Amino acid sequence: MAEQAITQGAIEAIFSDPERARAQFPVPVLQCLQIKTLESKGSAAPERYRIVLSDIRNYVQCMLATQANHVIHEGKLKRGGIIRMKAYQAQALKGKNVLIVLEIEAIESLGAPDKIGNPAGLEGGAKLEEPQPAAAGATGFYGAPKSEPTQESKSQVQRQLASRSNNNTRTSGGVSSTIYPIEALSPYAHKWTIKARVTHKSDIKTWHKNNGEGKLFSVNLLDESSEIKATMFNDQVDQFYDVLQEGQVYYISAPCRVQLAKKQFSNLPNDYELTFERDTVVEKAEDQSSVPQVRFNFCNIQELQSVEKDATVDVLGVLKTVHEVSSITSKNTNKPYDKRELELVDQTGYSVRVTVWGKTATEFSGKPEEVIAFKGTRVSDFNGRSLSLLSSGTMAIDPDIPEAHALKGWYDSTGRHNEFATHSNMSSVGTASGRTNEIQMIQQVKEKDVGFDKPEYFSVQATIVHIKQDNFCYPACRSEGCNKKVTDMGDGWRCEKCDVTHDRPEYRYILNFNCSDHTGQIWLSCFDEQGRKLLGASADELMEWKQIKESGDSSDEARKEADIRFSAAFEGATCKKMTFRARAKMDTYGEQQRVRYQLMEATPLDYKMEGNRLAELVRQLSV
Repeated sequence: MAEQAITQGAIEAIFSDPERARAQFPVPVLQCLQIKTLESKGSAAPERYRIVLSDIRNYVQCMLATQANHVIHEGKLKRGGIIRMKAYQAQALKGKNVLIVLEIEAIESLGAPDKIGNPAGLEGGAKLEEPQPAAAGATGFYGAPKSEPTQESKSQVQRQLASRSNNNTRTSGGVSSTIYPIEALSPYAHKWTIKARVTHKSDIKTWHKNNGEGKLFSVNLLDESSEIKATMFNDQVDQFYDVLQEGQVYYISAPCRVQLAKKQFSNLPNDYELTFERDTVVEKAEDQSSVPQVRFNFCNIQELQSVEKDATVDVLGVLKTVHEVSSITSKNTNKPYDKRELELVDQTGYSVRVTVWGKTATEFSGKPEEVIAFKGTRVSDFNGRSLSLLSSGTMAIDPDIPEAHALKGWYDSTGRHNEFATHSNMSSVGTASGRTNEIQMIQQVKEKDVGFDKPEYFSVQATIVHIKQDNFCYPACRSEGCNKKVTDMGDGWRCEKCDVTHDRPEYRYILNFNCSDHTGQIWLSCFDEQGRKLLGASADELMEWKQIKESGDSSDEARKEADIRFSAAFEGATCKKMTFRARAKMDTYGEQQRVRYQLMEATPLDYKMEGNRLAELVRQLSV
């Protein structure tokens, strides 16, 4: 049955006669012979997959667009499975025929039979070899020829290939050029044209350094396959800033440098980025409707707890609360910035705080109960989890997308009257959810070797048993945003980093304390912010009391009073039961390795929510 469903001859037609392929095989049905995972460049990059598809007569290597990864993540696309290829781009890269698969549907009813027939590769009709377990490199991929490419195969790079898209080629000055999908761009592709929409355009930024000065701006470019960042420097700023307008679609052609993306400056899940050159060609497209407006990769609010700090995510939620605009001063630049905090909720029963900045904050027009989609927010561990909209991020109120309509329907029917948990108190998370950041027992943390291989976060409910009083703080620089340790020079406290001397330091906490539950005990360390929460006083105050009680110049009454205050701060924190969210990380001291646990957030128990959680556990046990 599966063999009869496959459209034999479709692959050869796609590359040799695209017009016939579109007419005769509008949606080819093919067999998936192999799936390989490619190594991503950077922790924030999405997984990439290369697959081999067969029509019984021929096979072809394919790159799966990231938007289609879900068929693998959901377990629908398997080796041997039969699929419908709904959208694709055909390319000739490095002398090989390659398909970029943009949309794919697994026909699960046909199962996953063994390889059907004996398909051959298009290059020279090579016989398909059985796959061997190996990495998916540029050579040695399933069915790839082992020998050097022939002159005939090299010449195929110059062929004009087509796809199901009606906009796969264009003519400019009498010369036809292939439209590449952004997904296919790499440093090895030199003659290409993309058709993409500008989804974000930054302001012009300038810099001044000892070795010179300059300016730059950047845009985010989107097509059906992916997104990529493009940056213009100096002369290219003057050349392209007024040409490229946000929301418009353009043809962009090489020469244009493709290089590895600098992830610290981009919120896009692409391994590469573009740098425009003097001869880069930019032309506005007449057809503005064939390219999508925006692409989201949403993370629901509950899942934020398992997302690493400083990762970039897209989030969709119902606006619950809108706070007033406030202003803060940057510790690094000493410049004021406007900000506004928003509270979002979704179907998972969680809420999260999102901070927007600058003009976005002051001109924000959203109203409670509207659906808002944020693209490009940075994850922070403040209050458990919170989000901040990046300068390159975007926001859409009541977007016309299926996810937003479903969320609005849920909120109007039941969500409006729900209570929502926050990430700052993990006690509301049910143990049946299966997430790694649930409340754990201390014994579980140690038995699982949490943090042994890589830094990991965990949460425990425990009671503070003991806080070390020796070396509980250090003298820090008083300069804004420094916090480095200073040295007592006799006539002042010197900071080597700032190259200044202060008359006195600012003391900051470096606390170490032991906490326990009924399964065991663990040592946690924390810094100034959490230390203030635990002890209810600043390190400056405790150090002052410590100095008075140890001073021979103070009166007996003053020393006694200082001793009582100093001891009361530590005793007041002891025996407190709290929810501790911590990070476990392997540390090397001398030649010995051990896992260290750093406190990220300490939260008093919400007894109402804790009671509800325990009641739910009892109900699960009684089923």
